[in-house]
Order: sequence, then structure tokens, then C-alpha cells
Amino acid sequence: MAEEQGEVMVERLRPAIHPTYSRLLCAHLHGQGFDDADIFAGTRLEWQQLLSEHRYLSQEQLTRLIRRAVALTGQPWIGLNIASAISVSAHGALGYAVVSAPDLRALHQVVARYASVRLQLTALAFVETGPEGSEGGEDKEGRLIITERQPLGETREFLYGSLLGTYFQMLDAVSPQRIRDIQVLLPLPRPAWAQEYEQQLGCRVAFGTEKFEVVIPGHYLDRRCLTADPAMHRTAVRDCEHQRKQLEHGGPFSRQVGLLLLDKPGAFPTLETMASAFAMSPRTLIRKLKAEDTSYQQLLDDVRRELGCWLLMETGDSVERIAEQLGYQDTSNFSRTFRRWFGITPLAMRKDGGQGSGRR
Repeated sequence: MAEEQGEVMVERLRPAIHPTYSRLLCAHLHGQGFDDADIFAGTRLEWQQLLSEHRYLSQEQLTRLIRRAVALTGQPWIGLNIASAISVSAHGALGYAVVSAPDLRALHQVVARYASVRLQLTALAFVETGPEGSEGGEDKEGRLIITERQPLGETREFLYGSLLGTYFQMLDAVSPQRIRDIQVLLPLPRPAWAQEYEQQLGCRVAFGTEKFEVVIPGHYLDRRCLTADPAMHRTAVRDCEHQRKQLEHGGPFSRQVGLLLLDKPGAFPTLETMASAFAMSPRTLIRKLKAEDTSYQQLLDDVRRELGCWLLMETGDSVERIAEQLGYQDTSNFSRTFRRWFGITPLAMRKDGGQGSGRR
């Protein structure tokens, strides 16, 4: 049980979401009239932190932000609202690779292959189905299939809505007219606000399905994109491929170090030991982290902060036990550090469910 709990903890705290999307969510809430104090209450995040840092957020961090956004707006479909309103350029190289694609088949192939450079909690695949030899693709279909790499929990509806809103927004950007004889299959119970999906997407949405799929008639796949640009497409795809390979190898160096720290709760390696793990000197490790605007101590503090809060809120472990797991021999020292992090004591945060502080 303890081992399974540890695996869940590591997966939920593992960086997996590009920071752009948390910024867009907060900007949307700002536009709705909410200030920073409203938005970040209980999230342990800060607006300036999201703006200045370029590290991916974890599922746990995004969950806190989504929970707060839904509480403020009363809109569980808020992910759909945000994604439908943002420009393709907000998706970086992926967005440019999509809008410059030669045709809709290539567009779907790009989305399926490179969506992970922005969101690593889901996996996408694109397949074409139908009888062999169907003329003009009349009886064929293209299927964009989305699966969860790990249980999405409270982030599920937000992320599903975001993916759908983004997909249709991209499709509209490259098409001479809106394509809406598409079917969306959602493995979510049909909610009371199902009409929000159907009205905003403008197509058939089936809830309670086994898989998350977007089904597009095959005859559309050969349609040329209005914004096709071969030179831009080559450059954008090359950039996406570079990002994809970088993530497959652990991502930026600071992210690799952070992941190793996350996998070592209670036995955090020293800077020297960490440097040895990467076959480099401590001085080189320090230099490489500095080049990414961080330090070993900052990464260690970040990991301790997130681990400590998760253990406090999600387990029944005593404060003494949590302090020990974070490498603190003195519980009072841990409590002082915790108060510096969040402006509240560990016991006080556990008592009020984490709502007493907007600080990270």
C-alpha cells in the first residue's frame, strides 16, 4: 500500500503540463474580474511565479488551480471556454506546425505526434479506418484517439475540454469553412451542462463512451489547408521533433535533476552525489543549472515543498513522520521552514484543508 501511494504521489507531482496553459487559465480569470488574491487562494501558486518560471507544472499543481477556477466561475467546462478563445500561436512550435500543414491528414498526424511537447498527461494517436479501396475516402474515417497516460482525476474534464477546444480552433484556422460533421466521443458521464459542449463545438457529442475519440469523415483528410506553408512547416516540425526528443531524454537539465530528487524522498542526494549520477563535476552541475536560471538548492526546496504539502494533505502521516521523509531531523526546523513556504503551520494547513494560504 505504501509503495502504491508513493507511486501515485510521484506521478501526480511529476512535471507534465506546459506553463502556458496555467497562465492562460489565470488570464481568463483576470478577465472575468477576479484578482490574484481570489485566483490563488489555497493553490500555493503565485501569478509572478507562473509568469517568470518556465518549468512544467505537475498534475497536482494544475489540479489546485482548476479546482479554484471552477469554484470561482461555477463552470466545470472552463477548459473548453479557454481553449476555444486562444490563438494558435499560444501553442508554440506545435501551433505553427499545425497551421502550416499541407492538408488535414498532415494536420492530424502532427497533432498526434507532437501534442506531448505541451501536455504529457495524455497520449494521442491518429488512425484511418474503413473498407480498403474506398474511392475518395467516402467510407473512410479519420480517428484522433486520446488516452490517459495516468489517471487524470479532477483535471479530466478541464483537460478534455481544453483538448477539444484547441482541436476545433486549429481546424477552423486552416479551413475555408467550419467543418462540423464531426463526432466527439467522450468517456464522461453526460453532465447537466452537456449543451455547452454541443453549442461551443457545433457538432455531435456522445457522452459515456468507452474511448475519447474525435471522428472526422475521411473525405476531408485530403483537403488542402488555407494556411499551408512548406518552409514554415519544415521548420516548425523540426522544432517539435527536437522538443519531443528532449522530453524523451528527460527534458531540460533542471527537469532531469528535479525528477531524480522527486524519486528519492527521504534520501535526497547531496550535490556531489547528484553530479556523479550525471557523470559530471559539481561545478559543471552548478553551471548547467545556473544556465537554466535555477540552482540545486532551489530545486531541492521546490521538491520538498511539493512533497511536504502532498503528504500533509493526502496522507495521515504525522508531522514528525513527514519531516523525516523530507530529510529534516528536527521537526521544529521543518515547521519553521513550512511556515516560511506557506505562511501557515503544517497542522493549521491540515486543519483547514490547505485553503489558508495562496502561496506556493
